[in-house]
Amino acid sequence: MVAVVFIASFPAGPWQTNCYLVAPGDQGPCVVIDPGVGALGPVHDLVAEHGLEPRGVLLTHGHIDHLYSAVDVCAAYDVGCWIHPGDRARLTDPYEIAGAREVVEQELGHARDFSGREPAVVHEVADREPITLAGLAFEPLHAPGHTPGSTLYRIAPQEPETRSLVFTGDVVFAGSIGRVDLPGGDAATMRETLRTVVLELADDTVLLPGHGGQTTMSRERASNPYLSAQGLTSF
Repeated sequence: MVAVVFIASFPAGPWQTNCYLVAPGDQGPCVVIDPGVGALGPVHDLVAEHGLEPRGVLLTHGHIDHLYSAVDVCAAYDVGCWIHPGDRARLTDPYEIAGAREVVEQELGHARDFSGREPAVVHEVADREPITLAGLAFEPLHAPGHTPGSTLYRIAPQEPETRSLVFTGDVVFAGSIGRVDLPGGDAATMRETLRTVVLELADDTVLLPGHGGQTTMSRERASNPYLSAQGLTSF
């Protein structure tokens, strides 16, 4: 069995970024992970549908498709957000990816000015220092390469015979990995992250990526070309 938690998710905005609402039960306190472009409305809907109460926002990294609605969600529910210090500057300057502003304008009809618009409360995460929110214990695993502050969030097994859950952001996907050619990306750093962070995860770990469907570590170890010995040297 996987760790016993409740998860609701939806793909947000033009980049179809997975936003997750995670709770220890099917109602009550929850955590919002990566509220992307246009995510506030769907978050409201899921909160109402399932009787949830957001207690914080976790950001896997600082790209605009993962943090666009963080200010809105934090303000709507009077909660803080958590991000690695390596990506904190992107909270107020997220349009570094070429064409990102134009894509948002096309999707929403406008593109907000983020200057000086951090959430009211920002917590900087540190590698492997647990974060307890909404009755859940998240372990941040610093995983740079896609961006300097990219972070995995692991929920350890809650009961015997359950499996870890890891929210991977854009570090690893089903069958692929995050790009290293965007601002802040670095191929050598990503290779080190894959070797020392991703490949160290237990085979039965369930991976919940920032885009696409969930997978398992055993499946990725066996079939993800970027995690093979040859793949680790070919990008």
